[in-house]
Amino acid sequence: MSNSSKRTIHLPHAGLVVLVGASNSGKTTLLDRLVCEGILLETEVVSSDHFRKLVGDTEFIDWSGLPRLESDVLFYEYQQMSAKAFEAMDTILAMRCRLNKLTVVDATHLYAEDRQKYVQLAAKAHVPVMALVLDVPESVLLERDLGREHPRGRQRVKQQAQLLKRNLRGIREEGFNACYVLKDVEEMNFVRRVQPLFHEIGSGIDIIGDIHGCYREMLEVIERLGYTEDTEGLYHHPDGRRLVSVGDVMSRGPESLQAVQFWKKHVDAGLAYMIDSNHGWKIGRYLDGRKVTLSHGDERFAEELAQYEQKAGKTAAEQLRSELRDFLLHAPSHLIFGRNGLRHVVVAHAGIKDHFIGKQSARISDYCRYGDTEGQDANGTPIRKDWFVDHESGEIVVWGHDPRPQPTLVNQTVNIDQGVVFGGMLTAYRYPEKEFVSVPAHENYANDPDSPLVRWQRKRFSPPNLRKLIAGYSVLTESYGEVRVQGEWIKSAIDTVSHVTVPMEELVYIPPTMSPAPAVSAEEGYLEHPREALAYYRGQGVQTMVAEKKHMGSRAILLLFKNEQAAVEYVGYPTLGAIYSRSGRAFFEQSLGKQVVEKLNVDLRTAGYFERNQTDFVLLDAEIVPWNLKARELIAAQYAHVGEAALLDRSKLVDKLKQAKVAGREVGDWLEEMEQKYANAVTFQEAFQKYCWDVDGLDEIRIAPFHTLAHSGKTFFDHSHIWHMEQNRELAGLSSLFMETEYCVITDEASEEEVIRWWNEMTEDGHEGIVIKPERFLMKNRDKMIQPAIKVRGRKYLHIIYGMDYLAPENLKRLKQRRTNKKERHALMEGALGMEGVERFVRKDTVDRIHECVLAALSLESEPIDPRL
Repeated sequence: MSNSSKRTIHLPHAGLVVLVGASNSGKTTLLDRLVCEGILLETEVVSSDHFRKLVGDTEFIDWSGLPRLESDVLFYEYQQMSAKAFEAMDTILAMRCRLNKLTVVDATHLYAEDRQKYVQLAAKAHVPVMALVLDVPESVLLERDLGREHPRGRQRVKQQAQLLKRNLRGIREEGFNACYVLKDVEEMNFVRRVQPLFHEIGSGIDIIGDIHGCYREMLEVIERLGYTEDTEGLYHHPDGRRLVSVGDVMSRGPESLQAVQFWKKHVDAGLAYMIDSNHGWKIGRYLDGRKVTLSHGDERFAEELAQYEQKAGKTAAEQLRSELRDFLLHAPSHLIFGRNGLRHVVVAHAGIKDHFIGKQSARISDYCRYGDTEGQDANGTPIRKDWFVDHESGEIVVWGHDPRPQPTLVNQTVNIDQGVVFGGMLTAYRYPEKEFVSVPAHENYANDPDSPLVRWQRKRFSPPNLRKLIAGYSVLTESYGEVRVQGEWIKSAIDTVSHVTVPMEELVYIPPTMSPAPAVSAEEGYLEHPREALAYYRGQGVQTMVAEKKHMGSRAILLLFKNEQAAVEYVGYPTLGAIYSRSGRAFFEQSLGKQVVEKLNVDLRTAGYFERNQTDFVLLDAEIVPWNLKARELIAAQYAHVGEAALLDRSKLVDKLKQAKVAGREVGDWLEEMEQKYANAVTFQEAFQKYCWDVDGLDEIRIAPFHTLAHSGKTFFDHSHIWHMEQNRELAGLSSLFMETEYCVITDEASEEEVIRWWNEMTEDGHEGIVIKPERFLMKNRDKMIQPAIKVRGRKYLHIIYGMDYLAPENLKRLKQRRTNKKERHALMEGALGMEGVERFVRKDTVDRIHECVLAALSLESEPIDPRL
C-alpha cells in the first residue's frame, strides 16, 4: 500500500504515547520502525522490559513447569522486579514530561488503573497523552509467541487478549487527548507533529502591547514600525517582519471591533500572531453564548457588535460572531519565537512560569490570561504577585496586562502595557533589536478615576521590591541599550543602600566612573598623556572636544529645590535638597550639610535662578574641595603615614651613603639611586598635601559644578560641554560656594598642542590633570556610545596612585601593560544608567524605576576593577 493511501496518525511533539496491547502484538516492532524512519529517537522509547533488566538483570523469569514451591518463589521475585522497574520507569517519565520531551511507553498496559497513572502524570506536567492500542487477533498473537526466544505461553497470551477485548470499550473515556485502535500498523502512516507554539523569528518581530480598542493609535504605531498597507487592507513590512499581539486588543476603547477584525485578518493571512488574554477569552465565551457578565469595558464591545448588526444585518453579524468566536477561543496561551529551535522570546499576556513554556493546558491558559494573583484588595482589584522574580530559563518574556507608565524590563521580562486606553501610551517591542516604539494616546478613553496608571502614580514613592532585583536584572537604557547586572554585586550594593545612603527618594543619579585613555602614553617617562585621549576621540569621529581642569577633590551630586514644598512632588516630602557622594552617602556631616544646602538655596533664590529657568529644582554633578573633606581617613592612613615613613627612612639612608662615600667606599651608584628615591618621596608627600587644608566653616569649601544635569521637565544630556561650562561660570557668580573651572576648546591641531602645553604646566605645578570630553554629553559612533570623558592625570599626581617609585624604568614598563577594557565598559554602562535614572526622575517616574538605575550603577561599582585606573 502506498503512503498516500495509508491512514495518517499524528504523534504529539511532546508528552506521552502509551502503547496498549497484549504480548506479541508488535509494539516493539512498531517502535523499531519509527526509530528507523527518524520519527522517534531511541531515547524517546521507554520499555518496561528494559527497566526490568536495569533493576533485575533480566526481562523475563520462566517459572512454568517447576514445582509449586519454586514457581511461587520465582513468581514473587518477578512481581517485585516488575514493581521496581515500573517505579523507576515512572520517575524517568515524570522527568521527561517536566522537560517537555516526547516519550513512548512500551508495555502491555492492559489494566485501566495502569493507564490512568499516565493520564494523571501527563496532566500534572501539562503535556498531551495519547493511547495507541494494537488490537491484533488472538490467533496471530499465539502464532508469534511460538517464535519468541522466551515464549509467554498459550494460557498467558489468551488471558491478555481477552483482557484487552474487555477494556476496548471504555478506553476512549479514560482521559487520553487522543486514542487510536489499530488492527494493522503496516497500514498506518505515522507523522511527528512540530511544536505548535514555536515560530522562527525570521527577519524580526514587532510585539504590540494591550490595544484595548485604541485602533487609531494601533495603526499609528504599526506605521511607525515601517509597515505599509496594500490594496486589500493588509499591512506588510518590507523586510518581512511580522506583528505579534500580547492580547487584549478589544474592550474599554472606542474601536474594539475594528481592532479584533484587523488581527484576525492578519493572522489568517500569515502576517501576524495574536495570543489569548483575559478580555479576549471573556469576549470569545460571550460570542459562544456562555453565561458571561460583561464589565470593565467589555460591554462596549457588545455595543459595537449591536451597531454592526444594525448596519450590516443579522446574517452578517451572526457570521462575524462565529468567526470571531473561533478566533478568540482558539488563540494560543503563549507563543515562542526563536532560531533553529532555540527559544529567544516568549510572548504571554499576563506572564508565565518557566516550566509552563512550550506546554498547553487549561491551567496554563488561565495563568497566562490572568497572571499570578493573591486575592483582592478592598476595592475588589486583584493583588498581582511579581511572577517575574522567579524567571530563570533565559529567554525574554514579553507581556502586558498590568499597565505601567513606561516599559519595564526586570529579570529578562519586558512589560509593554503602557495603558493607552487610560491616556498612557501604546508600546511596541522590536526584536532582535530590543527597541521600543511608543505613541501617546489621543485621549483618556476609559475615563477611569482609579485607573491602573492613577494607582501607579499613587504608589510612586513606595519602596522597591528588592526580591525582584536580588538575583540580577536588566535596565534598558536609551544610550547604551540593555545593561545587565549580576546578583552577586547587587547584594553588596543593596547592603550599602540599606545602611549608609541618603534617603532613597533623593538618590537619583550616580555619576559614572571615568577611564583613562585606552592606550598608555607613547612618550618616554609618561604613563598617561593627552595625546592618547585626543587620538581616541579623533578615531571616533569627534571634531570638537573640551578639556576641563580636574580638581583634586571629591565627586558630589547636588539636588537643590526651590523651596521645601517644591520637593514634595519629586521626592514625596518637604526638603531643600541633598548633597551626596558617588557611593550615595551624605557628603557632609549633618549640620554642615544643612548649612551648605541652606546657603545655596538662599543664594540661588536671591539671584532669581529658579524663576529665570522656570524650574523647581536643579541637579548638579560637581567636584567639592578640599580633598580632605571626604578623604581625611584615607589621607591619614594611606598617604601621610607612608610619606612620612619613606622620607625618614630614605633621608637616613642617603646620609649614611654620603658618609660612606666620604670614607672612600664605592657607593656612588647606590647613592644616586637613593637620592632619586628620596626625591620621589618628597614629590609623593607634596602631591596630596597641596589639596588639603583645614575647614573651619563654609568659607573654606568650594564646589565646582561641571554638569547641569536637569531642571523641571528637562535634562541637558544633549547640550554641549561648552554650554555646561558656561552654566558653571554663571553659578560661580551666584554663590561664593561655587567656583569656576578652567577649560579649553579643542578644534584643530594648534588647539590640541595648546591643551598639551597647558596640561604640562598645570601638572608640573602639582595639579591633578585634565578631563577631555567630546563635544556633547552623549555622543555615538556607528550607533555605539563612546566614552563620555577621559581623564589624563599628571606625572606628579600619579605618584600617589601607583606608588612613589612608579616612574622607575622597570616599574613603568610593567605599568604600561595595564588593561582598561573593563573600566571603559563600566564607564559606558554607568554613564547610560545615570542618564536613564535622571530622565526617569524628571518624568516623575516611580522610586522603584529610578532606583533600579541607581542600584545597577552601585552594583557595577561593587565589581572589582583595578582602583588605580
